[in-house]
Amino acid sequence: MKLDILAIGVHPDDVELGCSGTIINEIRAGKKVGVLDLTQGELGTRGTIETRYREAAMAAEIMGIHMRENLKMRDGFFVNDEAHQLQLISTLRKYKPEIVLANALDDRHPDHGRAGKLIADACFLAGLRKVETFDHEGQLQERWRPKYVLHYIQDRLQEPDILVDISDVFEQRMKAIEAYSTQFFNPDMIDDEPQTYISTPNFRESVVARARMLGKRIGVRYAEGFTTQKSLGIRNLDALIQVET
Repeated sequence: MKLDILAIGVHPDDVELGCSGTIINEIRAGKKVGVLDLTQGELGTRGTIETRYREAAMAAEIMGIHMRENLKMRDGFFVNDEAHQLQLISTLRKYKPEIVLANALDDRHPDHGRAGKLIADACFLAGLRKVETFDHEGQLQERWRPKYVLHYIQDRLQEPDILVDISDVFEQRMKAIEAYSTQFFNPDMIDDEPQTYISTPNFRESVVARARMLGKRIGVRYAEGFTTQKSLGIRNLDALIQVET
């Protein structure tokens, strides 16, 4: 399947928190969008690998994505080396996305920054003919380099290079996040698992507040932000959101 956009997250739920509004927008516009999780999130304090897979499947259905895969790298212990790069390069060449949405290059969780750099490096290397990878039938894959790699903003606030209006899909976005009921606050669930940084009501409130704050900067109710290491261009000025002055 040829994808327009591939959103990659090191943990199941990273994509939902970072860019699910943008994903839903693009699907509504007729784009083919997939999600790739690098790890199973097995080191998470709450839940299990099994519950994480169920929650990821539920979130995928809510977002309406066209595929979701998990590369099963080691949560917390994967590295940005040749073996991991080749694994990711093979997947990029399989789906040939025009745009990749990736983890932040620097963040509170060290996995996020390490994954962001791994993704950026793999996207570049995937375009080199002499980097060889093979599909599941043993056939040599064609080189493929995404046109853009956009890094979504995660826990640590960064100055965005681009802001995307997600006001029309915000409630759907929040439902995708809340599909991870073992990870995030859910008033309808009572469990005896330990509380974590992300399982409190305050964390959910911060997710909403972040989207409102970013939205305010472009004159809309809610937005998601991205950084990029490559300049972005538009074909005409009609693509700009008009902000009241």
